[in-house]
Amino acid sequence: MKIIIINGPNLNLLGKRENDIYGDETFNDFFEKLQQKFPILSLSQFQSNIEGELIDKIQETGYSYDGIILNAAAYTHTSIGIADAVRAIETPVVEVHISNTFSREEFRHKSYIAPNAKGVIVGFGLQSYELALQSFFK
Repeated sequence: MKIIIINGPNLNLLGKRENDIYGDETFNDFFEKLQQKFPILSLSQFQSNIEGELIDKIQETGYSYDGIILNAAAYTHTSIGIADAVRAIETPVVEVHISNTFSREEFRHKSYIAPNAKGVIVGFGLQSYELALQSFFK
């Protein structure tokens, strides 16, 4: 099974950024642990701070992968383009957020991606990604 994790803006700063919200582990360190825990999967990752690059990656993998785990970060709440890309592809997408977006600022309560996603997982820290992975086994 081929699954990609696509991370949006500022997620390259995990481990440095707002540790009280996002924790102190880098995504690369966490990703290595995921690969070890799920050796039967072909896991890859992509991160960009640029909306168009995220759309390009969704389109590129949206017909050839078995699953996409998408943390569009702030673009979740603003990007109709990313929502349209998710709607346009065949590969199922699970939307993920590290923090509980519903316990934060009101503008974070709206997701343009959620209506087009297989499911949404929020608020379980980096473990949200693992929960999303597990959803592809059902």
